[in-house]
Amino acid sequence: MVDRPLKVWLVQQGVWAMSLESMPLASGYLKATALRDEHIAANADIRIHNFDGGSTLFGMANDLFAAGTPDVLAFSVLGWNYQEFSALAETFKQLNPDGWVIFGGNHVSQQATRVFAMHPYVDVIVNGEGEFTFCDLVRARIDEQSPRALHDIDGISFQDEDGEVVTTKDRPRIENLDEIESPFLSGAIPLTGKDGKFPYDVALLETNRGCPYKCSFCYWGGAVGQRVRAFSRERLRQEIELFAQHKVHTLVLCDANFGMMPIDLEFVEDVIAARQKYGYPKSIETSWAKNKSAVFYKIVKAMKDAGLHSSFTLALQTLDDNTLDLMNRRNMKVNDWESLAEWLGKEGLDCYAELIWGAPGETIETFMKGYDRLANHVSRVAVYPMLILPNTTYHTDRDRFGLVTVRGNTDDFEYLLSHDTMSPRDNQYMHRFIFVSRLIAENPVLRYVWGPLRTLGGITQSELIRSLMDWFESDTHPIAEPFRTGMVNSFTDSDVLAPVLTLLYGSDEAKDMLRRWWNESVIPLVPSDFRSLLDTVFEFDLLTLPAYTIPGRDPSPRYANETLPEVQVDGDGYYVWRDVWKGFDVPALTLALRRNEPYEHLLGETVHSLYYKVGADHFLPSTNHEEILYYMGKLERQLVRS
Repeated sequence: MVDRPLKVWLVQQGVWAMSLESMPLASGYLKATALRDEHIAANADIRIHNFDGGSTLFGMANDLFAAGTPDVLAFSVLGWNYQEFSALAETFKQLNPDGWVIFGGNHVSQQATRVFAMHPYVDVIVNGEGEFTFCDLVRARIDEQSPRALHDIDGISFQDEDGEVVTTKDRPRIENLDEIESPFLSGAIPLTGKDGKFPYDVALLETNRGCPYKCSFCYWGGAVGQRVRAFSRERLRQEIELFAQHKVHTLVLCDANFGMMPIDLEFVEDVIAARQKYGYPKSIETSWAKNKSAVFYKIVKAMKDAGLHSSFTLALQTLDDNTLDLMNRRNMKVNDWESLAEWLGKEGLDCYAELIWGAPGETIETFMKGYDRLANHVSRVAVYPMLILPNTTYHTDRDRFGLVTVRGNTDDFEYLLSHDTMSPRDNQYMHRFIFVSRLIAENPVLRYVWGPLRTLGGITQSELIRSLMDWFESDTHPIAEPFRTGMVNSFTDSDVLAPVLTLLYGSDEAKDMLRRWWNESVIPLVPSDFRSLLDTVFEFDLLTLPAYTIPGRDPSPRYANETLPEVQVDGDGYYVWRDVWKGFDVPALTLALRRNEPYEHLLGETVHSLYYKVGADHFLPSTNHEEILYYMGKLERQLVRS
């Protein structure tokens, strides 16, 4: 038994570089649950060290070790921080050779042979859910057990005295999730910063764990093909109320299929009740259930009636039947998505869709066909390149698909180069397409123009994106260079989008470049009768980008910026640009087109003020497209309960 409190440090790192912290949820669950154990609470000092995606390795090492070293250093490992955390573990062992290094998380779970071969200074790998395994490990360290003799702890891998890898039997999944202590109600995760305000970009929480599907590309928490287990309503209600008291704008639910079960409707009802009492939360973001049941429609209606916002997700991944078979997703009723997308559109609700490029079976032709079919209903399409993740079917059966991969420069993901239906040249072209699609459709720089352009101008979404690809490659103006470079380098560098997205949001020159492309390459292709109308919609898209100026630049004289007067609307700050829009009601027009309703009466010139939510700089230069949407400019009528 140690004669002083055992120092246990939990280390977590978010994926984005932002001015606000990303909530360390995984570490919070570990700390809260461990400290509920009286033996641990009396003999251990557990602290969370939380870093953002912009933290350098040298900076993290200094922050961690400048004032000493712990006895146990436990990392929440994901593909984007595997290399950094491995390096920090090596540094830690130089400072404290007898300290324990624990790795947990999806990226290392069941990967002991590879991890120990690469990083022998890692002592223990946690396989599966970690809360109670972590408790066992802390107790073992308090009781001065050897990290080479942990055979009695379930759910781990370690190396014995002979250097052999030992993997103990799997720990059963936690049936009663309330046995996991709440990191919020216990105070393990503080909900106020030094300024007394909520310090995180969003509030993260789980309402359940598990996923009933077995998609070939996914290893969601290791719980694929598992029965869904839920936290109790009473516990979640208490957490919701606590977040509401701290004026949390957005709840992000870390669930695989929210909206699938009746308890999900109960959760939403409790969020609505908290908002009615405190004015917050104002939005819920999550991975919505792939199959949309009657419960989902009830949830959407309740949220709409209460003014509770979300970006409703269609996680389709591909629309090609052969590719769906290889993904093991044909068991989902994904073909029901068109009626759902049409319904959401007619209700005027935000909706976005997800596609994956590079799945075995897919070609450029099948992908573009599916992309435009989807974009006919949902313009905000998020396209991501296929990553081969540990423990997935694609990972274990790679020879079956002819997969050729390469590890990332700064992360540990496996990126696809080619497979049986995708050549390296096809892949390179599509990475350029993904770059431009994410830039203007996902994030979304263009929002309202897609539908009118397709309906009235006869130009599909993929055609418009390819047009801008050609523009970036040919435009000689210096402002096009970073976009051209980013597009070309997107095949070899996964972090090229954020800086050019920031440039497009925050500089007049980049918006003017889009205007030149539009006038020279797009407008000549549309019928002359609709050119003026489409010009107006395009200008509205540019004018309603978030109020943001790149640090060090002069505020824009022509676009919204932080020098505008600020007003309070429904408890939130907005920059207001008085009487700036002298055109028709663009959102009303696009909604009428989606509903196949007459629109000519909407085209009269009107004068509107525009409102821009304060705080866009908190989410830039990240590519958090779900959150940045709330900072787009709005007409006053759109602010009602927004």
